[in-house]
Amino acid sequence: MSRRPHVVLSAAQSLDGYLDDASTTRLILSNEDDFAEVDRLRADADAILVGANTVRADNPRLLVRSAELRSERVAAGRPEQPIKVTVTSTGKLDPASRFFTVGEAPKLVYAPPVAVDGLRDVATIIDAGTPPRLERILDDLGERGVRRLLVEGGGAVHTQFLEAGLADELRLAIAPLVVGDPRAPRFLGPGAFPRPLELAELRQLGNVAVLHYRAAAEPTPIDVLRLRQAIALADECPPSSTFRVGAVIAAPDGTVLATGHSGEGEPHNHAEEAALAKLRADDPRLATATMYSSLEPCSSRASHPKSCTQLILETPIPRVVIAWREPSLFVEAEGVELLAAAGRKVVEVPALASEVRRANTHLPGIRP
Repeated sequence: MSRRPHVVLSAAQSLDGYLDDASTTRLILSNEDDFAEVDRLRADADAILVGANTVRADNPRLLVRSAELRSERVAAGRPEQPIKVTVTSTGKLDPASRFFTVGEAPKLVYAPPVAVDGLRDVATIIDAGTPPRLERILDDLGERGVRRLLVEGGGAVHTQFLEAGLADELRLAIAPLVVGDPRAPRFLGPGAFPRPLELAELRQLGNVAVLHYRAAAEPTPIDVLRLRQAIALADECPPSSTFRVGAVIAAPDGTVLATGHSGEGEPHNHAEEAALAKLRADDPRLATATMYSSLEPCSSRASHPKSCTQLILETPIPRVVIAWREPSLFVEAEGVELLAAAGRKVVEVPALASEVRRANTHLPGIRP
């Protein structure tokens, strides 16, 4: 499989986080200097992606404006304009919109298998699942040679990329305006954002502040995907008076080697225990694998002579990713500390902890 593109999100917002106001006239949140920098971002990209709502509401052209930047692309052996990309759950897009009619660049529409016949003459239609899945879209773009993807919105699309942990960079221009209207579109909607961002640069362009963020090294998009899979496995646990937990063991490229959940095989089995039981102790793949567990591996238990932490330490698994540290409900857990002391890398993704708590509200004192 080709590698996925490097994903850069770009947005301009008000001081209170709105992309526009609620009027029919577009609110200008940028200045010419900011527009010029965004034009450079477009020129550096192999493709530009916007959501279907942005195509309908803003009717964007998504073109590199500067003749000089276009010439640079051509001189480097690249197409004059980046590929245009949009994502839709309904296929309800106007083939006469500027996204389709302006410019010679290829137009890609990622959509579920719905009635999009009216677009087949103006774009390439690609099945991205129902609803469209960003991972599938990025995989397909990678196959098409896209190495750098610029995402220009809108808010739903930005939220989806950040919630999936698929954004590598974020450029945010903040205008000195306050919208204060809950009917207006926001930069982000509600969600759990598992991949932290680090501020890399802060600059002033006239009256606009430009913040440049990079995604922290941990967790990776694969970590987020597999940890969410582990969290979902907890739903398969039988009724229990203890924690409902899911676990996934995966290779560095995300290939799943084994899965498990609490109570699988035997009522007292723990998730990590069930997953490890499906692999041979001398499986060479364990030397580079990651154990994903929705809950911190137990450090002591009455139902088995060895804790899940001990079972992991008996393997060469070098890395463990968890969403939630075990609360002091039954024991004082110290799985994270024991794993780290033994030289194993432990990555915590607390942004997903609420999803684990929801699977365990049958326990006293646990709330989502």
